[in-house]
This record gives sequence, C-alpha cells and structure tokens, in this order.
Amino acid sequence: QVQLVESGGGLVQAGGSLRLSCAASGSRISISSMGWYRQAPGKQREFVAVITSGGSTNYAGSVKGRFTVSRDHAQNTVYLQMNSLKPEDTAVYYCNVISNYVESWGQGTQVTVSS
Repeated sequence: QVQLVESGGGLVQAGGSLRLSCAASGSRISISSMGWYRQAPGKQREFVAVITSGGSTNYAGSVKGRFTVSRDHAQNTVYLQMNSLKPEDTAVYYCNVISNYVESWGQGTQVTVSS
C-alpha cells in the first residue's frame, strides 16, 4: 500500500504560479508513473499531467506549455509547477501514483485562481 501526502495548494491571482508536491511512502514501492488529476466543482475528474519512471511526460492540452511535471526518484516525490495560472485552473488537484500495478490517490489539495 502506498501512502501519498500532497502539499502546495492555495489561492493565487491569475497569471501567478504555484508548485504542488506529492510524496509517496510505503513498503516495497516500485513506481511506474506519478501524475496529477484535477476536479473542478460540478465537473468530472480530469487528467492533468504524468511522468513515467523513464522520465517521459504527457500533459493535457489545456495545461501544456504552462505546467511542468517533474519527479525526484530518490524521494519518491512528484511535483507540478503551474505557471500562468487561469481562473479555469481552479480545482482540487489529486496526486496519482501507480506502484506494483496498483493505483493510489492523494487526498487532494485545493488550488484557487482569482481573476
């Protein structure tokens, strides 16, 4: 079982930046991918970004060029650097980790972008 602890959400004005972190812990961790999803009020949870164990990344079209996902292998931590934030980026952001073919979710962190 993988435990995930997220941090870094908050309130920011449009055009600003935030960085989210998600640290994974547990026994016999073998992570194949770490990523982020988000869920805005009244909407379904949607994919944001992912980074694989090999370092490949993929982004949703709505965030490409503004968000950057990265990973610290030694710390089993994934980051999401969010720049040029827009009000439509407001959502609860969830960390997603696949380890030993099992998917785990973080508790979510609120990101609010004011106009």
